[in-house]
Amino acid sequence: QVQLVESGGGLVQAGGSLRLSCAASGRTFSSYAMGWFRQAPGKEREFVTAISRSGGNTYYADSVKGRFTISRDNAMNTVYLQMNSLKPEDTAVYYCAADLYGLGSARLSSYNYWGPGTQVTVSS
Repeated sequence: QVQLVESGGGLVQAGGSLRLSCAASGRTFSSYAMGWFRQAPGKEREFVTAISRSGGNTYYADSVKGRFTISRDNAMNTVYLQMNSLKPEDTAVYYCAADLYGLGSARLSSYNYWGPGTQVTVSS
């Protein structure tokens, strides 16, 4: 079992920055990959970024490449999402997820556990 809780969401102006955190508990954190997804109103949940167990490999959706950075601190059981140059189209509920058996994936079905999500709203 893995429990995930996101934090750090909020309201920010376009061009601003936010850092999301996802605290994990349960299974040994360094034993699984992590991902961030987001879901805007009326849209399907979409991949944002993922990171391997050690943090040595990262993957990004084209829409966030160069603006968002994923990182993890295995000693703190936490994964982070640094979001810079935010745009109104980044507005969504952001979810972290645990991939127990893979190396980090863009596929929703690869993830076994999900957090409840945190709202990010970017005003124009």
